[in-house]
Amino acid sequence: MESFKMALRSIAGNKMRSFLTMLGIIIGVASVIMLVSIVHGYMNSMIASFSDMGVDQINVYVTNTASRSLDTDEFYDYIGEHSDLYAYMTPTADMPGNLKNGSESMSYTSIGGYSEDYLNIKGYKLQAGRNLSYSDMVNANKVTVMGYYTAWYMFGSADAAVGQKVKINGNVFEIIGVVEKQDPTYFEAGGMDDFAWIPYSTAAKISKSGRVSNFIVSVRDPQRSEEATADLENYLDSIFMSSDLYSVYANSSMLKEMNSMISRLSLMLGGIAGISLLVAGVGVMNIMLVSVTERTREIGIRKALGAKRMAIMIQFVIEAAVTSTIGGIIGIIVGSAFTSVIGTAIGIKCTPTISAVLISFSVSVGIGLIFGYMPARRAAKLNPIDALRSE
Repeated sequence: MESFKMALRSIAGNKMRSFLTMLGIIIGVASVIMLVSIVHGYMNSMIASFSDMGVDQINVYVTNTASRSLDTDEFYDYIGEHSDLYAYMTPTADMPGNLKNGSESMSYTSIGGYSEDYLNIKGYKLQAGRNLSYSDMVNANKVTVMGYYTAWYMFGSADAAVGQKVKINGNVFEIIGVVEKQDPTYFEAGGMDDFAWIPYSTAAKISKSGRVSNFIVSVRDPQRSEEATADLENYLDSIFMSSDLYSVYANSSMLKEMNSMISRLSLMLGGIAGISLLVAGVGVMNIMLVSVTERTREIGIRKALGAKRMAIMIQFVIEAAVTSTIGGIIGIIVGSAFTSVIGTAIGIKCTPTISAVLISFSVSVGIGLIFGYMPARRAAKLNPIDALRSE
């Protein structure tokens, strides 16, 4: 405790020198906190974006042949038998083309064939009208559910669009429903609200393929995506007998890869910022060596009065540790403040992470102990007679 009090008196007695010593620690700690926290905030933002894309979804692609093919009805039965694992399933059929209403044409609209479950898979709600139904699939009805932008652009509103007729690749379809607006920030052609869904059976019939080769399956628990993916691969392997004829891809795996990549980036940036802490440690050591030189006579007096080597060493180690600790605390405050400011400036919610704060603070204290040891050891080894004769 006495050494701690002496350390505080020494720091207070040399304010400018103490501040310059702490400055490297402050910059290092603040840099680590800011970089790691901003990367963490960016990662959370990306996770949220990928979650909107459906981390609970699994995409299935098959190549049907004359002897081996995936029957849609049988696949539906399989999904139903494993309802504890799977929530919904929809066949998919992309239809490149355009949407027309009289002279109005929309060439950027996403057009595809899906089942009635696609609305639930996407997690959307209807603004007006009704959803696609099972009877629409069975009868291959020429009906469509539109995105909010598509309906607004062609007819002025969602309610006005329901019941109207449009042409998709030259075929006349009736609009039976309009989905709620999904993206208020990008309400333009080609956005999330610019689409038209038709029954997958109708899409297959129009494209003359006859068979559906792509499917989207949603799992009840995203944490079981790997289990669901393996289960689907086993099922498809029993049908096709060759992995070359099918592929199963879970969206969660892309999120997992992205998390791993951003974590490595965070570690790398934290390490780069940590170099400044190492430089700060050298600064602490240099200042403590100067302090030992200046206080050689004081050390000689203490030794002459009976102070042991360990007491002298503890005094200087504690002084270095206190300097680093105060610098670390100020660095945490500065880093936390700047993290919030930078996050607001770049439009990402950034908050200081507990791990970054604890690691950077621990390193700063450790630096004080490690780099303060050599000057302390030098002070402790001084000969009391030579120290007393020092001016």
